[in-house]
Amino acid sequence: MSRPTQKKRLNQFSSPLTFGNADAFAAQPGADGQPPVILHKPVMLAEVLEYFGMLGKPDALALDCTLGAGGHAEAILSAAPGARYIGIDADPEARARSAARLAPFADRLEIRAGYFDEALAAMAAEPEPKRPDFILFDLGLSTHHYFDSHRGFSFAADEPLDMRFSPDAEQSAADIVNGTREEELADLIFKYGEERYSRRIARAIVDARRRAPIRTSGVLASVIAGAVPADYRHGRIHPATRTFQALRIAVNSELEREERGLALAASMLAPSGILVVISFHSLEDRIAKLLCRDCGRNKGYQELCKTPRVPTDEERGTNPPSRSAKLRALRAPAVPGSSPASDKPKYVKGARA
Repeated sequence: MSRPTQKKRLNQFSSPLTFGNADAFAAQPGADGQPPVILHKPVMLAEVLEYFGMLGKPDALALDCTLGAGGHAEAILSAAPGARYIGIDADPEARARSAARLAPFADRLEIRAGYFDEALAAMAAEPEPKRPDFILFDLGLSTHHYFDSHRGFSFAADEPLDMRFSPDAEQSAADIVNGTREEELADLIFKYGEERYSRRIARAIVDARRRAPIRTSGVLASVIAGAVPADYRHGRIHPATRTFQALRIAVNSELEREERGLALAASMLAPSGILVVISFHSLEDRIAKLLCRDCGRNKGYQELCKTPRVPTDEERGTNPPSRSAKLRALRAPAVPGSSPASDKPKYVKGARA
């Protein structure tokens, strides 16, 4: 299968699909007839800056647990010349891109490698752990992952079926697709993708891999499309959307990492510090909601928005991938209290049969 052009992939992105991106995108014409240039536009930036401004602290320490393309970091560092910033990302390509983008702020910036839950645990274990005034989680993917990573995150191009944020992760999406028993695969697709045709899809995947291993995103998308009813195949979203989400979540242990990471982040906040979480699907938002509720009711934190904030109509119109975004914010007590961090899973929704 030939690789789609960038224009075709932009058209795919501008459909009613919502992909759950850390950074939305816009396109401007390329020079001399070249393909459009993709510009990263951080989601709900005005709201993030609003909460950062509530600190009233010119020299605040901000911790970005999902640095991505560095859009939020650039805006905060530009708006607060005295602020210091720590960014975490598991993807070496994302770290390199953000380092280049944020080079003007190098004297106030530190970039750390790793999945955010592991990086936060390491920070908390330091002899003199830092207490950030502001912590941001912008969950999901950046447009880099869809357009330029060549790791099979998108079904709009035929790429190696990888889906790992970090090259150090143990298993790829291809490993799961080709090595998981049918029943377990169906449960995974249902649990992480909330896909109602999970059993049909799992059966089709197993049948297909008996003939030949499924190694690319295009082949997998085709198998999925052939497994579902015609009306679903031609519905509002691509029939592979939920399965691809499920595989990506499983490969990177996203929900388990989110739960551990949010609890650690809340426990690390400086007195009166603010935690902001932007999620893009119901599974992510459920974890954020329950963490905020638990901290608000039992640990003296203040929920800054009882119901999640969503993008403005203007942002939804200019940044289509932002349409599914939900933002929750939490403020630590002025006097440190009990820690919300716990090793016991509390917020990740269990699998259904």
